Amino acid sequence: MPEIRLTPEELRYIALFQDVTGAVVKDCIIDNENGMIIFVVRKGDMGAAIGKGGSNIKKLRKVFGKDIEIIEDGSSIEEMAKNSVAPARVRGVKVIEGPNKKVVYISVEPNDKGIAIGKNGKNVTRAKLVLKRYYDVTNVVIV
Repeated sequence: MPEIRLTPEELRYIALFQDVTGAVVKDCIIDNENGMIIFVVRKGDMGAAIGKGGSNIKKLRKVFGKDIEIIEDGSSIEEMAKNSVAPARVRGVKVIEGPNKKVVYISVEPNDKGIAIGKNGKNVTRAKLVLKRYYDVTNVVIV
């Protein structure tokens, strides 16, 4: 895994997120292009991060003025890929490597394809950003 250096802005977001939720944040990705902040939380901290009825997410959206996305940490490219399209039910993950590219194919239940892709492709974008940062993935395809 690459060494990830956090900016002062990302560190501020992490500190505030942890204060509000009590969840342990492993990473923070600011995606200004799509107006979202992605937090990678420790395994098992997803419930605390979201809060009862999504209360923590709602609170943080107001504070940051951006969409808040949360992904549970994973120990492999396959696990991170699954977590990045949750709550879609994943059938399998396939990684194809070629010269200068690495593509992750995430196979989901047919009824969950919309969930995996997300509104305007938001969930695929989230998966691409996280998998690029951790595993140098060039593209993510939902099948």
